[in-house]
Amino acid sequence: MLPNPTLDQLQVFLTVAETGSFSAASRALNRAQSVISYTIANLESQLEMPLFERSGARQPKLTDAGKAMLEDARRLLSDLEVMRARAKGLKEGLEAEVSVAISVMVPSKAVVQVLREFRDKFPSVALNLAVGELGTVMDMVSSGKASIGIGGAVLKQHDSISAERIGHSFMMPVASRDHPLAKIDRPLTLADVREETQLVVTDASGLTKGRDFNVLSYKTWRVSDIATKHSLIRGGLGWGGLPASLIRDDLKRGSLVHLDLQAYEQGEYPIYAIRRIASPPGPAATWMIDAFSKRLQLCPSHADFTAGLAELSVEELPLAAE
Repeated sequence: MLPNPTLDQLQVFLTVAETGSFSAASRALNRAQSVISYTIANLESQLEMPLFERSGARQPKLTDAGKAMLEDARRLLSDLEVMRARAKGLKEGLEAEVSVAISVMVPSKAVVQVLREFRDKFPSVALNLAVGELGTVMDMVSSGKASIGIGGAVLKQHDSISAERIGHSFMMPVASRDHPLAKIDRPLTLADVREETQLVVTDASGLTKGRDFNVLSYKTWRVSDIATKHSLIRGGLGWGGLPASLIRDDLKRGSLVHLDLQAYEQGEYPIYAIRRIASPPGPAATWMIDAFSKRLQLCPSHADFTAGLAELSVEELPLAAE
């Protein structure tokens, strides 16, 4: 018959190992020392191996097998704590899982900070995270694939969707430092960019089908995502707009150059918390929306961001790491 240790036996085993003695474990668990000894003996019988060396030692010492079993006991008891926390949360109305869609326009630093705090505050809540471009966030929320969305591109108002502005971001037209546009020492005109290849992200959601935003060149390369666009622009294969938060370090290092192009609209890009009205967010999702709101309110304006970059002279910028 396969061994079937109880969770109580594993708890007693872990307590003896951590306190260093049967008597200390009995005090910690408020049980008679004889009960502790009996429980460990039963566990060893179940596993058919000794967990402690008792002969010739004043204090019980873990055997090699005991050391191996201790790690398994810790893992099982940790899983039990997660299960208990999840059950408690469900009883109190806490979600078992939060599905969130986040726009690439949301600064990655803010995303990491919020999700780190979310993990610590809601250890029992599973997270399903999707990152998308343009209308993808809106599409995922409206289709029910995400319970909340953090992003922009609220392209059409709908009675079933709530969109609350919680912050902003903005796009900046850039090119690699070796690109012909980066070498023009004056403000750029439409004529300057018309014949240069512009990199453009295609909206997988279809919500912006037939609509282009800030597409100024006659030549365009269309890519599926911002990461690819970023990589190709850095490689000198074209110019285009990228989220300011994504390219801050590139601009500081000089691997990318901000293009002074008045025809490119560079106003603030609003970021919304999006949800279905019929499905109000639970405690964990509500906390996440509030946390993103607090973080995004700290983002600099377009003017402050640009002014900060202007303070760095060309001589102060280190060469870009290729």
